[in-house]
Amino acid sequence: METIMSDKVLYSGKTRTTGRKDGASKSADGFLDIKLPEPHPAAENLFGAAWSACYIGALELSAQQKKVKLPESPRVDAEIDLLRGDSGFFLRARFNVQIPGIDRATAEELTELAHQVCPYSKAVHGNIEVQTNVVEAEPVLV
Repeated sequence: METIMSDKVLYSGKTRTTGRKDGASKSADGFLDIKLPEPHPAAENLFGAAWSACYIGALELSAQQKKVKLPESPRVDAEIDLLRGDSGFFLRARFNVQIPGIDRATAEELTELAHQVCPYSKAVHGNIEVQTNVVEAEPVLV
């Protein structure tokens, strides 16, 4: 992707990650400081957390664009699978999205629009399988 001089950097995340049994990841601003003794499932969990956080922002922006008032913040349970196939390793993602107080049709419209807005969704578009489910009740994380 070409950077154009008029592009405005809104934020730059800077992290340093080390591997092996004493592995860790730390952000330059100190916000993130986590031990990573195993590369997996840490990588998939961190990717799911980062992508779903960005996606919630995209949902909220999509609601503003459609002039839909969200009574509560959306919730996203992200599941990131690491798979191995004939061509090597690859990822697959599932988002279970709950938008309390919004009818299902509107919620589905907002989730589709959010994938067009979210930079993470744009980055993986066409590269990994992504399934988005609008859920009524809050799923239980185990």
